[in-house]
Amino acid sequence: MPMPSSLQIHRINPPTTGTAAVNSYQSKPTWVIPVPISVPENVMHCHTHAVGPDQCCSAVIQTIAAPVDTVWSVVRRFDNPQAYKHFLKSCHVIVGDGDVGTLREVEVISGLPAATSRERLEILDDERHVMSFRVVGGEHRLNNYRSVTTLHATADGSGTVVVESYVVDVPQGNTEEETCTFVDTIVRCNLQSLAQIAQKLDRKISKSSS
Repeated sequence: MPMPSSLQIHRINPPTTGTAAVNSYQSKPTWVIPVPISVPENVMHCHTHAVGPDQCCSAVIQTIAAPVDTVWSVVRRFDNPQAYKHFLKSCHVIVGDGDVGTLREVEVISGLPAATSRERLEILDDERHVMSFRVVGGEHRLNNYRSVTTLHATADGSGTVVVESYVVDVPQGNTEEETCTFVDTIVRCNLQSLAQIAQKLDRKISKSSS
């Protein structure tokens, strides 16, 4: 019987109280890890973010009832994020062939405060199941957005834990809480969609091999 999908959010906002704290923070980024210690050590450092002035950092965790390799086969497709990210309408690779350094431009569906996003692949580790990209342009409000996604097996080895953390600038006129709530909602929806697609793919694979 497949395990139910579960999701958690771990959020860290930079310190904003006290003149000394603010001045010190503005002069030097704070390194934070917005994930629980249960994340394996070999990928924990991947979720260490340098959070600068007027930025926020958060992480969303999704458990999926499908093997790591199956989930990774969907996640690693930098050229096809719309396969599970339903807020995206299309994706066009501008530079590269899917390796680190590849540049893509995605078109966002109407109704969101964005039109396009230009993103560069920074990490693609098939052995440790780590993927990271950075937003480098486009028409949107989420400047300096950097995302890291890692996959590892559940304790019983029957499923996958997906961890996606990010750091992003807080847009002018918004609070850290508002920004994280907005981004967390999108990431959470993406990972829930990923869970549905990966579990359906796993059932298809199991059926074809039986």
